[in-house]
Amino acid sequence: MLCGGKKSYFAAAVCIITLTSMVTLSYLRLQRLSHLPKIIQEGSRCRGKITNSTITALKDNRTFIISPYFDDRESKVTRVIGIVHHEDVKQLYCWFCCQPDGKIYVSKAKIDVHSDRFGFPYGAADIVCLEPENCDPTHVSIHQSPHGSIDQLPRFEIKNRKTETFSVDFTVCISAMFGNYNNVLQFIQSMEMYKILGVQKVVIYKNNCSHLMEKVLKFYMEEGTVEIIPWPINSHLRVSSKWHFMQDGAHIGYYGQITALNDCLYRNMQRSKFVVLNDADEIILPLKHPDWKTMMSSLQEQNPGTGIFLFENHIFPETVSTHVFNISAWNTVPGVNILQHVHREPDRQHVINPRKMIIDPRKVIQTSVHSVLRAYGNSVNVPMDVALIYHCRVPLQGNLPRESLIRDTTLWRYNSSLIMNVNKVLYQTVL
Repeated sequence: MLCGGKKSYFAAAVCIITLTSMVTLSYLRLQRLSHLPKIIQEGSRCRGKITNSTITALKDNRTFIISPYFDDRESKVTRVIGIVHHEDVKQLYCWFCCQPDGKIYVSKAKIDVHSDRFGFPYGAADIVCLEPENCDPTHVSIHQSPHGSIDQLPRFEIKNRKTETFSVDFTVCISAMFGNYNNVLQFIQSMEMYKILGVQKVVIYKNNCSHLMEKVLKFYMEEGTVEIIPWPINSHLRVSSKWHFMQDGAHIGYYGQITALNDCLYRNMQRSKFVVLNDADEIILPLKHPDWKTMMSSLQEQNPGTGIFLFENHIFPETVSTHVFNISAWNTVPGVNILQHVHREPDRQHVINPRKMIIDPRKVIQTSVHSVLRAYGNSVNVPMDVALIYHCRVPLQGNLPRESLIRDTTLWRYNSSLIMNVNKVLYQTVL
């Protein structure tokens, strides 16, 4: 009886597992079918005004479109970078117009709100739609319904449709420049250090800055180093200059930094071998190599299959300075002279230093500020004896006496080239 009972229990368990699997597979199949593109009109012309705005509000004024990107790493989809309210996000549909046959396809979107919102009600989201199999649409409209007319809806160009060869090795993404930014000297020094280390392109999501800073940005744009992405996020949402929610009525943190970083990642996916995610007051300083190219070649050789390299952030307080490199011409320029700040704070006990990243963009699906959220490649923490982030800012450990700080003059290895290059920019812009 006991054996028979055991067999009966086993058979019942197998039945339950089999039925559960069948139901799950059927549900997943129906889910996939519900997201397949469907023809709703034929013989139509692609209508709707093509928008060139960086941030576009949909009709509900609670969903904001940044830009769509073609992504065929798993299946043929359009991935739209957007901002949504994490609770009130409604169903969305992609409307594709296929020319020259004039067929309009509608795809039900999967809305993937990024997990890092830091408590704010609005956050970055991927709005992902399967594309029609026999069409490579160049534009898409986003609608809250699979029915009706989209003649009045904005149309967005789908970027990354054509495969390109890398035009640069390193692109730095800076998001976002706000608060009437006027740290002119440190910005120029950072830019010139990036170039010394091997950067060819710096993408800046600019909310606002000072008039003097505008002149500097214009110089770098004309030089071909800087690309400015207008970032008027405070025209759409109440923004916070903090990264975590403070119960102050703000909708989104740090001027939508995470959304900008994800847009920058996809924007440069096909044109840059590596993308560097850091702020304008941060410089990844190699200790064992002269530049980033040799450093990354070595790191990739040691870590095959790795797409994300994380570097430890170290604070060099701007309140502690040295008289070396007190260059008189620079004293009239607003901002910090990083060459005079070579003392770093020691590690704090029981506090993990945040990290910033150099990534292979083709191996990343979603990124946050200090880590990636979804990726295909492995991540590696780069040891501090290989490289560290020189971060010159207000101190985190302001009560420490000078003798408790660590003197670190790694930056001075570049001083002659840096001074010469900074002077050239200053004399053409500020002085």
